[in-house]
Amino acid sequence: MRARERILANLESLYRESYDRAKRSGDEGRMIDLDSAYTRDQLMLEILLDIRDLFSVAPAASGGSALEKLEAVRRLTKLR
Repeated sequence: MRARERILANLESLYRESYDRAKRSGDEGRMIDLDSAYTRDQLMLEILLDIRDLFSVAPAASGGSALEKLEAVRRLTKLR
């Protein structure tokens, strides 16, 4: 399993390359779009990594089955 830091660094690298290209061409609209997209994708990826971490805990250690883990995810994502 890839480390969280490596995954997030890869995401940043992808966006940084595109952002730098837009900056060199003077495309400020694209730069703004990339800033927003990066923030959104980073947040989504961190949520997915949190879910991955939740499911990677051994059932004996967490005391729960896959269904119990799904319920925990539901509780985490439930809007109040």
